[in-house]
Amino acid sequence: MLFLFACPIFGQAKPGQNTRGNDERLGMTCAQVLAMHSTDWVANFTAAKDTTPENTVLAVEAYGKCYDARTTSLSASLGKQGKGPLMGARGNFRDFESALKDFIAKALAGNQQPADSVKTAYASMYEKQFRYAFYQSYSQRLAKHSWSETKGASDASTGAAGTDPKSAAKPDADPMTLAKNRFGELLAAMPGDQRHEIHAAFGQIFERSPIGEQWKLEIYRYAIFLLEPPTGKPFSTPPFF
Repeated sequence: MLFLFACPIFGQAKPGQNTRGNDERLGMTCAQVLAMHSTDWVANFTAAKDTTPENTVLAVEAYGKCYDARTTSLSASLGKQGKGPLMGARGNFRDFESALKDFIAKALAGNQQPADSVKTAYASMYEKQFRYAFYQSYSQRLAKHSWSETKGASDASTGAAGTDPKSAAKPDADPMTLAKNRFGELLAAMPGDQRHEIHAAFGQIFERSPIGEQWKLEIYRYAIFLLEPPTGKPFSTPPFF
């Protein structure tokens, strides 16, 4: 209910806009679309329309519009509560986004593959994922604070860290190490000047803003997604999958 009434896209939409939006979403609401994994959504959309790259892009864009609307709603809700990011944090995030966009441009240009509209569409989805995560982190702080009042500060700190017996166990293969190794392999296959340019742009994501460290593994996976060739099994699936 909060989403439906807080989101300006739906609260103020004209009848013609609603009709178009429903068609883009196969008659579903954004809440219904976002309740699905994007693999299921894209599969349903392309099955209803036709399985073509163009329709895949349309499906990703429709999902992205709903995702943006949810982020806008969350940002507005936090603002009303006075619990959203302060000016400094917003500035850090802008620096992060700027460095990320610069890397995206260089990575896509350096891929040496034909223009791929589907990959470009998913690249935009990754950006939306980081933006939502930024605001969601403030929402989670509110939930953790409320929980700690009833369960105790020590228990809350354990919950915030997200530790449990399974995660404490040493994994067979560290995901961060695997991601760094794969990223290094992709860079090594590039010509020297191009490799240095892309590596420098990647480093700026972390150097220009401390925010990048929060999503280090996701950023490495994002970089790999942009750089790896379309043939073969992908290192990781696109976002929201």
